[in-house]
Parts: sequence; C-alpha cells; structure tokens
Amino acid sequence: MTETAPSLPKTGQPETGQPKTGQPKTGGALAPFGYPAFRAIWTANLVSNLGSTIQAAAAAWLMTELTRSHVLIALVQASSTLPILLLGLLAGGIADNFDRRRVMIWAQSAMLVVSAVLAVLGYRGMLGPLSLLVLTLMVGMGTAINQPAWQASVRLQVGKADLPQAIALNAMSANLARSAGPALGGMMISILSVSAAFAANALSYIGMLVVLARWRPEARAPQRQPMLASIKVGVAFCAGSVPIRKVLLRGAMFGFGASAFQALMPAVAHDTLAGTELDYGLMLGSFGVGSIVNALWVTRARRRFGAEAIVSGATVVFLGALLLLAQATTLAAAIVAGFVAGSGWVAAMTSLNVAMQLRSPEAILGRCLSLYQAITFGSMALGAWAWGWIADQRGLAFALHAAAAWLALNLVLRLFVPMPAREEGRVDTVKEPVPSPRVKPA
Repeated sequence: MTETAPSLPKTGQPETGQPKTGQPKTGGALAPFGYPAFRAIWTANLVSNLGSTIQAAAAAWLMTELTRSHVLIALVQASSTLPILLLGLLAGGIADNFDRRRVMIWAQSAMLVVSAVLAVLGYRGMLGPLSLLVLTLMVGMGTAINQPAWQASVRLQVGKADLPQAIALNAMSANLARSAGPALGGMMISILSVSAAFAANALSYIGMLVVLARWRPEARAPQRQPMLASIKVGVAFCAGSVPIRKVLLRGAMFGFGASAFQALMPAVAHDTLAGTELDYGLMLGSFGVGSIVNALWVTRARRRFGAEAIVSGATVVFLGALLLLAQATTLAAAIVAGFVAGSGWVAAMTSLNVAMQLRSPEAILGRCLSLYQAITFGSMALGAWAWGWIADQRGLAFALHAAAAWLALNLVLRLFVPMPAREEGRVDTVKEPVPSPRVKPA
C-alpha cells in the first residue's frame, strides 16, 4: 500500500545544508530545532500538551463543583502522576522490549479514547466525583505507559551533544501549554462547558498520532526479555549506580513537597479567593509563564554553576512560592506565586531529568527513566494526597506552610546526598552494561 504522506527525515540528521554525518552547531538553546524530526514532534507535542492542560484544568474545576473534599480535589491533580507510581516499572520494560514509536502510538490512542468518553459522559450529565476520578486516572495510565518511551525517544531525535537542550525544550513545550492551556480552559468552561474542554483534549492527540505514524527513526532492534527479568536488570543497574541513586532520592524528596502547590491551587482559587474558572486558569497560566522564562536559561546556568546549585536554588524558590500562595488574599498575589513556582519547578525537574538521562545506558534507558518517573512522580502523587488530607484536617494555609517546611528540610540533602558532579557516572565515560544472557533478538 502506497503511503499518502512522506515520512519524516531519518533520526539524528540535521537540517538540509549541513553534513549528514555532522550535527548542528551545539550549545545554543534552540539547536535541537535544527533536526526536522525533533521540530515536527515538538510541535505536535505542544498541541497535545495544550489539550492535556485544558482537560486537567477542567477536571480540577469540575471536582470543586462536585465535592468539598480537598483530598478528592488533590487526587484529580495527582491522577496524571499516581499511575506512574503504579505502572512506571512495567512501562519501562515495555519501552525497552518493544518499538518505542509504536508504544507511543498505542498509548496516545488510548488516551484519545478515554478523553472522548469523558466528553460524552460530561455532555450527558453522567459524571460524578468517582467517575471523574476513575477516568482521569485512566488518562494518567496512558501517560504512564507513554512517558518512558517518549523520554527515551529524545535521543533518537537529536545528536548527543544537543540532548540537554532538547530536554529543556520539551519541558518548555509542556510549560508553554501550562501558560495558555489553563486560561483557554477557563474561557472554554465559561463560554461552552467542561465537556467541550474534554472534547478539545481528545482532538489534540490526532496531530501527534499523525506525526508518529510518519516518523521512521533509525534505532536499534529492541532486545526481548521476560518482563520481570527485564525490569530486574533496570532496577539492578540503578540500585548499583551511586550517581543515579542520588538523583532518585533528590527527585522523590523535591516532588513530595512541591506537589502541594498544584494539588491545592484549585482549592485556593475556589475557596480562599472565591474565584472563577478564569481566575484559576490565570493562576495556572502564571505557573507556565514562569516555567518558560526559566527554561530559556536553565541549561546555560546548569553548565556554569552545576546541577547541585540549580536544584538547591530551585528548592528555595519553590519554597518561597508555597509561602506566597499560603498568604495570598488576592488574585494578583496568587498569580505572582504561580510565576515563582513555575520558575523553580522547571529548573529542578529539567536538571533532574538531564542528570538521569546522561547516566542511563541506551540499552536500558526506558527502564532507568521509568524508575526515575515512578519514584519522582509517584512521590508527587503521594504528596498530593498527603497535603490534601492535611488541608482537610488543619486548613489550606497550614498545609501549604507544612509543604514549605518540608522543602526547607530538603536543603540539608545537599550536604549528604549532593547531585552528581559533572562527569560522575556519565554513560559516555563508562562502559555500558553487558546484556543478560537470557536476552533474545527481537
């Protein structure tokens, strides 16, 4: 059957006009856009992220209308991260044992279907607190399966030297969506309905599916192993790597405390500020704007000052944002808090992600990244539940102050568990692990 559209350029090839065996000039923040495959996938992912943030804002706001429970409101916020805790290791095994492009296609297709179901049930007035939570968790399950394959595929889109910038640009894509998506979601809810926001998300997956269907990366054939054995290899490598253990612990501790901000923001907007859907969207949007502004220089700052300085600095910044949100009595104050939080968020998460990718061998990259995501994002899901429970017991302000205190204690970790030094444990300076004898060719 003849293809109706040409495939994307092969992976790792720079834009026409540069040597095929070379790379675009490295060092620039926008260098990865010199790769056509990265550019196409990044653009499609931006649209998909935009739809996801519209749906997340709509689901969170709908839950504030359906219940007064801060725990349920926080769990809706955690619905995209809790499945990563539960399914992360399995997803990593899938990413390394099967074609990553096909894994992403199946996961994105499943999320499209669930989002469409959310829209239909919403239009028919059949969504309650439990059904909303279950369906948002199902979307989160699709994200959990998609993420390791997605993260591991970045190496297939750009040259090795441009990998840190590519990771930062992918973070910027998510944060561009965080900037515009919530405000668009708030407007869509006000003018149309929550169900329209769910439908918009379902449509947003189509562009990514088309791009993935056309992409033909040059990648190694996956090495098949029994799933449990495959997971064991990845866990054993990470457990035996001192630099990776440091990254995992720092990610878990930061994620647990930082989760309070977005988990409790809907309740602050609805209860403390008596705001509207649009007010909540503006608060979320300010978070995205702060992330974008910081993403433009975080790679350069990390090269100059090191990962430890950036992660510790980001922790201080996010701590301040939690205190600002706890004291906010006006929308303007909450927007400032969101901007500050976004700045700290992207600095910490990008630095942790880059540190993990540079120290994970290609053969087990999906499993290493899935363990990182399971621990970091799983801690966020547990944190969202914990801070929501504390808010129910002691109030929103108390919960936000408690989360700030947790991050303050995190600063002690730089003395005992510092982030890996620049060349410590990098996969381009150490021999990759030998595959298990039980591995069979795909």
